[in-house]
Amino acid sequence: MQRIALIGAGFMGSRHAANLAAHPEVDLVAVCDADGERAAAVARRYGARATTDPVEVFDRRRVDAVLVASSTDTHAAHLRRAADAGTAVLCEKPIDLSLDRAVAAARYAHERRCRAMIGFNRRFDRDHAELKGLVDAGEIGEVALLQLTSRGPAVPPLEYIVVSGGQMRDQAVHFFDLARWIAGAEPTEVYAAGSALADPRIAAYDDVDTAAITLRLTTGALVQIDCARRTGYGYDERIEVLGAHGMAESGRHRTSSVVRYVDGAGRTAGMHPGWLERVLPTYAAELEHFVDALETGAPFGPGLVDGLRAQAIAEAATRSLASRRGEPVELPGL
Repeated sequence: MQRIALIGAGFMGSRHAANLAAHPEVDLVAVCDADGERAAAVARRYGARATTDPVEVFDRRRVDAVLVASSTDTHAAHLRRAADAGTAVLCEKPIDLSLDRAVAAARYAHERRCRAMIGFNRRFDRDHAELKGLVDAGEIGEVALLQLTSRGPAVPPLEYIVVSGGQMRDQAVHFFDLARWIAGAEPTEVYAAGSALADPRIAAYDDVDTAAITLRLTTGALVQIDCARRTGYGYDERIEVLGAHGMAESGRHRTSSVVRYVDGAGRTAGMHPGWLERVLPTYAAELEHFVDALETGAPFGPGLVDGLRAQAIAEAATRSLASRRGEPVELPGL
């Protein structure tokens, strides 16, 4: 049994808690949150210890690993605590909204040989992973073009938008990670164009809710990503890869594959109502990878470098939105 503590008992933390408690090889030993009542409620539900002190959960005598799902502004500090304690950590993205602070924290952890995994859960989508396998096996030939779509059903509350870091850092960053992972190549340049169409108030915060992004990779291949925070028809996520010999697609998910034929017309099921319903299984699969790697000593993926590089692409895309021209992507290392 892997003794794992959870930091963060809010919206995402409570979902991670359910997965930790359900995993047959995990003992959820503690739940930590700055809000003691919230920590106690989640801990009580799953038979764990509640605490408000993050130092307590990095005690190697009691804990083998920590899952960090607290607010973004705490991630870097918790990564450093994990490094000091010699505790493995699965940290939600990003390490910090500031790329400089994220790089500093990641290097601190790397220098101390901290085993760290960054929560880019989309890599654990069953269809996306199968698509990656097809590309790696050379079944469609050399990659020429990737098309990725991320369209949410509704704009998040403005109070969330203000602290999110913007659409490039909050929403598109998952697809920057997927693009470099699937293509097996790094971007050299990004061009992003965007508008505040769903909620014009977002423009006052130098943000957009509808964007089209192009990346040029070191191989010469191109990546196109379209992001929207409003669809009116549900959550829509899909990937298409065009290669020299063919094409592979991880298609949109519907709530059912049943087609109804009534009165001379076919009727299919719609999209999932929100992003969480669409990707919820990926969090359990992500945890499975983390636990397996803890037990076998295998490397985690995505790791610290993956977290930093997806964030660096997001930074360049944010600059491109403002400059209205292509921006170079400078990729940090450890």
